[in-house]
Amino acid sequence: MAIPELALRQIERWCAQRVPEHLQDRIRVECRTRGRAVTIVERRAPWSPQVGPDWSEQKIAQLRLDEFGIWTVWWADRNGRWLSYPDAPVASTPPALLDEIDRNPGGVFWG
Repeated sequence: MAIPELALRQIERWCAQRVPEHLQDRIRVECRTRGRAVTIVERRAPWSPQVGPDWSEQKIAQLRLDEFGIWTVWWADRNGRWLSYPDAPVASTPPALLDEIDRNPGGVFWG
């Protein structure tokens, strides 16, 4: 089962709304797909010439779609390993999980 186009658009729209337009030359929230997973990352422009021209990247969350059409949310630990987010709702569409990422009650997504 591939990620439904509507679900992917919902996630992309959510990412696009995270950062005000006037700051998008310095910070962005983007998503990438791989198989049945959508990884949400925060990207920041280089802040010093010593760090080089590449934008830095921090993993925020990963939404996974299982073979039954159920979405779950995962968070990245400090070593970049994905861990299941224990209290998140299980959903048939991404918006409830995106709301949980926004709420961030345990502080694991946005620090």
